Amino acid sequence: MRLSPVLRRHGQLADWLGLRAPVTEGQTPERDHLMAATETVMLVLGEDSPLPESPTDVEDLVRLLRGHVAQLGARTVQGTSALLRAQQLCSESIPEGYMPSRVYLVRLAEATRELTAHVASGAPDAGRVKGRWHWRKPPVNVLRGVVFALALACLVLAASVPQT
Repeated sequence: MRLSPVLRRHGQLADWLGLRAPVTEGQTPERDHLMAATETVMLVLGEDSPLPESPTDVEDLVRLLRGHVAQLGARTVQGTSALLRAQQLCSESIPEGYMPSRVYLVRLAEATRELTAHVASGAPDAGRVKGRWHWRKPPVNVLRGVVFALALACLVLAASVPQT
């Protein structure tokens, strides 16, 4: 993978990869995290994608993958095996040397792909925290009924008070 000196100098790897899409009217400023993570993973694991040439390229790709793991980790349940594996790899430092650093990059990309597949599958536990009790949002008609019952109770109470 050969980056131009201009991209390297200005640190615009994410722009070059297309991870920062230009914002147009009526479009959200952030792209979908799943799509961005999938593109970065394919940049590393794709059949026609070469290995990064310089340590700077490896660091940039590792930084992108770690960011994707953090973003996707917020969308899944803590303790999921895919999330734990990806977080464990993210906590390790990049090994020194040509082959160890590339092997680490490929392992991190595979863990990110696994986490992306887990989030994309819409697992039933995704987005919820285990062990915590949450209020369900009641339907609108239930809220209307409660308000009506309170208003009726207030009306009955006001009518039963003796007038002086």
